[in-house]
Amino acid sequence: MVYFGQTSCEHDTERYLDVVKYVFSSYKKEVPLVINTMGWVKGEGLLLLIDLIRLLSPSHVVQVDVYDWKAMAPLTPEHVRLAPGLYTKGRQPARRGPAGSWAAGEGDAAAPEHKLLYVHPEFPRAGVAGEARVHSSILRDMSILSYLGQLQSPDVGAVLPLHSLVPYQVPFNAVALRVIHTDVAPTNIMYAVNASWVGLCRLPEEIRGQSDGPVLLTQTPVCDCLGFGIVRGVEMERKLYHILTPVPPEKLRLVNCLLLGNVAIPNCVLVGQQGVEGEIPYVTSDYNYSILGSGKLKKKHFKRREYTFECDYT
Repeated sequence: MVYFGQTSCEHDTERYLDVVKYVFSSYKKEVPLVINTMGWVKGEGLLLLIDLIRLLSPSHVVQVDVYDWKAMAPLTPEHVRLAPGLYTKGRQPARRGPAGSWAAGEGDAAAPEHKLLYVHPEFPRAGVAGEARVHSSILRDMSILSYLGQLQSPDVGAVLPLHSLVPYQVPFNAVALRVIHTDVAPTNIMYAVNASWVGLCRLPEEIRGQSDGPVLLTQTPVCDCLGFGIVRGVEMERKLYHILTPVPPEKLRLVNCLLLGNVAIPNCVLVGQQGVEGEIPYVTSDYNYSILGSGKLKKKHFKRREYTFECDYT
């Protein structure tokens, strides 16, 4: 598993391909492999999908069409062989030679030999982009809440808020740190990391800091991700990260890198903390919203009122 750190690869397609290559390199080909591609199939997304088919050389491609939308051509072996990708070129069609022979086309694309299984749904509104985005956002929040539910006691009872859970203490110089999705000045890095969702990763090389201060990476690595956590607090005096995670201690010993991406903790985890006197930790109403990067929490819901989604990580 690799932590990509964003819900879309649109702004970093090259790293996305690097991640796919890294993950696919561990496939031993002893068992069947099902590759669930993303739903971005327009513009550069379709070109990227063609690159992936060439890169992974699947035996079968299952193409699910969209109701009442015929803009996407069937991904037959011939179409994938001839069409240009985002980073690969398609082969030119074979041309007739001078003596009636056929000359091979040119290009760097391998000749795919997959079998296309084409599925056309018969129900309306299948693949409607706007609703798909809302649904995927809610499902992502539910997945995070389910993951955080492992921090709770197995005994049935009240749910403990974040400030009541005991975190791990991690020295600054024990892990490298990198913000994936944007550039953050070193002087502001701790503000960005505090109260954030992070990938707990393992770099192959040993981490060596110049001091007991934070170790900052200059490039985003492609490395193993062993799980996820929340940086519950940053203790500058003792130079410690306080991290909440359900990852077992035997795996945590292998973690030497924290990656912060553009994946947020569900709002309800922050605003639903019980038993707090005064302002809720990490949440404030006294803030200058003109500051670049700031903004109010937005509630996510379906378009239809009866499907309003309420968070709960019991």
